[in-house]
Amino acid sequence: MKPILEIQHISKKFRIRHESRSYLSLRDSFTELFRSNKSTTEEFFALKDIHFDVFPGDTIGIVGKNGAGKSTLLKILSRITPPSSGKIKCRGRMASLLEVGTGFHPELSGRENIYFNGSILGMKKQEIDRNFDAIVDFSGVEKFLDTPLKHYSSGMQLRLAFAVAAFLENEILVIDEVLAVGDAEFQKKCLGKMDEVSKSGRTILFVSHHLTSVEQLCSKSIYLQNGQLKNFDVTPTILSEYLNEIFHSGDDNNYLCTKARNEFSFQSIALDTNRFEWHESVTVRIKFQEEIVPSAIIGYALFAANGTRLFSEYKSVKELNIKNGLELILQLPKGILLPGNYYFGFAISLPGSHNLDLVENTCHFTISDEKGEFPFHPGIERGYLNIESHWNCTEQ
Repeated sequence: MKPILEIQHISKKFRIRHESRSYLSLRDSFTELFRSNKSTTEEFFALKDIHFDVFPGDTIGIVGKNGAGKSTLLKILSRITPPSSGKIKCRGRMASLLEVGTGFHPELSGRENIYFNGSILGMKKQEIDRNFDAIVDFSGVEKFLDTPLKHYSSGMQLRLAFAVAAFLENEILVIDEVLAVGDAEFQKKCLGKMDEVSKSGRTILFVSHHLTSVEQLCSKSIYLQNGQLKNFDVTPTILSEYLNEIFHSGDDNNYLCTKARNEFSFQSIALDTNRFEWHESVTVRIKFQEEIVPSAIIGYALFAANGTRLFSEYKSVKELNIKNGLELILQLPKGILLPGNYYFGFAISLPGSHNLDLVENTCHFTISDEKGEFPFHPGIERGYLNIESHWNCTEQ
């Protein structure tokens, strides 16, 4: 059997220009007109010598830290950006769902966008007609079908985009971490549809930080590290290797913004340490850049190592009394987490609107029980949370 996708030693190189000096004064700006403008160029490989084959019916997960090259790989596979070297052989039609709004026109209605996006994916009108009702039913946007897309929420746009990609009869479905936009019910619905698509013999490439979904859906997975293919194997082997690397590498996995933003956003998110005893409190220190937006909401979610969302909390800037120049400190209650590996996600959003900033998969840490003080009964699965209940004995 021939591969449906052959990725043959592809690399993607970017050039970053660095100015040798900056001129801040009017005099220096005038003087610069008569100077040679010296700058240096740094080459950066987002992907380097990636090669693997995908066969019809394969469901392939792609995992790796932020910046590993996952999204770049999918953009190359989807022909959004070309590789710097190497080539790809594709023996089937491909539908890609990489970013909310990609392949849609904001001025067109939902109905018109189904045909518009379908034609971009290479589908004929008869094929779209045949699947139209199923697309509308799955997306749940029937009441807004003739409303311009610019009035849709990001979640509605995502549902429509996923439905078009999943129901049209392409041989390959490529999905990035856009499922993070949807609610839990929609994510479950999407995973069910992806499983159905896979069992029908179509091919799926799936990027996700939610490792439980990767484990459930994907028979094989790719592990990218610093733009290189570290391993391609059955999913349990890849996830074990990836999790071991994350939590035992000793790398600083705190978040630090490396570019200036023009809106209220995170400057840094940091743990004091990445290892805690189970009876200790986990402390996160958060700094912000730009002017504080009083109406904004700060939220976080805590995840187990496999991507299971444990709990989340949202507070308004006003409620937290956040002011310019102040550091926000988040403390989890002592003893609430059982021994294991965990990580955070953080967001700044406006009520009923979009995220101003989103930091996913950051601040990995380990809860340990080195002294063996935690009460544990062999044969009983621990779980993740240590919730203290109140017990009371009364007369019957």
